[in-house]
Amino acid sequence: MKLALLSDIHANSRALEACLTHADSLGVQRLAVLGDTVGYGSEPAQVVQRVMTLAQQGAVVLQGNHDVVAVTPPLIVATSGDEGAQWTHAQLSPAQRQFLAGLPLTHCEGTMLLVHASADAPERWHYVDNERAAAASLDAAAAPPHGNAQVRHVFGGHVHQQTLYYRGTGRNLMAFLPTPGVAIPTPRLRSWIATVGSVGQPRDGRTEAMYAVFDTVALQLTFYRVPYDFHAAAASIRAAGLPGYFAQRLEIGH
Repeated sequence: MKLALLSDIHANSRALEACLTHADSLGVQRLAVLGDTVGYGSEPAQVVQRVMTLAQQGAVVLQGNHDVVAVTPPLIVATSGDEGAQWTHAQLSPAQRQFLAGLPLTHCEGTMLLVHASADAPERWHYVDNERAAAASLDAAAAPPHGNAQVRHVFGGHVHQQTLYYRGTGRNLMAFLPTPGVAIPTPRLRSWIATVGSVGQPRDGRTEAMYAVFDTVALQLTFYRVPYDFHAAAASIRAAGLPGYFAQRLEIGH
């Protein structure tokens, strides 16, 4: 089975639809949305409704930190993020807020554990952006209550970049920067943890949307970059009256 791993959509419908179209062209049979469906972008209601439909069709959907603050935004605006959370909350219907509030933090299936940030205290949103953090997440994924000893593949988002870490015969993890479109063998004799990047807000200096596909039979992971109309997405953010910084990030990929 080919499983598409999409994270950090951030209310960017153009990027989401581009990735879904690309995944369909690859014959993907199932989808997983790894949190942060909303935040930063100008189309939270549209994107949440789309993700709700995907969930009804069998997609796994997880909760991210931006989803949490969109449901219960801060009462006092101290940062641009607070302003965006209040605005997003107002755009969502009660049913959409209820959907985001009820999402799980993790999903364990076979040798896979899916999480938005780290399996090490997933509710604390630790960044898996180095070997030490990756090791902590991988170790936690193999232990209750979030995982089990059979877990060999951990997939998450949150850091908005694409990286693969693996553990061989020793305890230390090594980082591997993937080439988009090139399948990477991930056999069960090793343990693997990947950050699949951001669909709607890449931060590696490139503007293309990010996602990954895991072949659960061949045990291969492929990272992808997908072009989309980021200029239109940025213009939509400005038209909505959101902080201009949110639009600029799409234009520079950072």
